Amino acid sequence: MAEPTVDAFRARHLALGRRRIATEHRAAAVTVDEQESPLAWLARRRGRDGRALIEPHQLQAGERLRRDFTVADLMPHVTTNWDNPLASGGAAASAANDTMTDARRRVHAALEAVGPEFAGLLLDVCCFLKGLEDVEREQRWPLRSGKVVLQLALERLARHYGYAGETRGRARAPVRTWLAEGAAFSVK
Repeated sequence: MAEPTVDAFRARHLALGRRRIATEHRAAAVTVDEQESPLAWLARRRGRDGRALIEPHQLQAGERLRRDFTVADLMPHVTTNWDNPLASGGAAASAANDTMTDARRRVHAALEAVGPEFAGLLLDVCCFLKGLEDVEREQRWPLRSGKVVLQLALERLARHYGYAGETRGRARAPVRTWLAEGAAFSVK
C-alpha cells in the first residue's frame, strides 16, 4: 500500500517523524505526527527535577491502549459507517472481526485492571487525545493536578501490561539449554 503524500502547506503544520511499528507479518516504517499524542508531548517535557513528566514505560502502556482502542474501532462515528466488513463476507471479513473483538477484549481488560477511578482519564488522554487542561476543566479538578493523576493511572496501566520502570532480579540469568549432560554448545 502506498503511503499518503503530505503537501508543503500541511507539512508546515505537522511535526512529521518516521517510526517502525510491528505488524502481524513484519515491521513497517510509517510516517507519524509527533505532536498528535498528548502522551508523547508529556514524555518530551521535563519537570523541575529534570526528569520526563511521564516515564518511557508509561508512554508505552498508554500508546498500547490507544493502539488497541483504534484497532477495536471504539471511536464514536459521526455518520453511518457503510464500510461494514461483514457485508462483503469471506475470510478477510471474519479475520478483521476477530481482530477487532480481540482488541476490544484487551481494552476492556486494561480498563478493568486500572479501575473506574482511572479508566475515564486514560480514555480521554490516550484514546480521545484530549489535553490535560481540557480534562481538568471537564472534571473540575484543580489546575495542574491532571499530571499527577495521569502518572498514577499510567503506572497502573503499565503494571497491567507487565511494563516496569526498572528491571529487578538477578543481574544475569544462567543460560538454559536442552543439551545432554556433559555436552557443550558451539558455533562453528
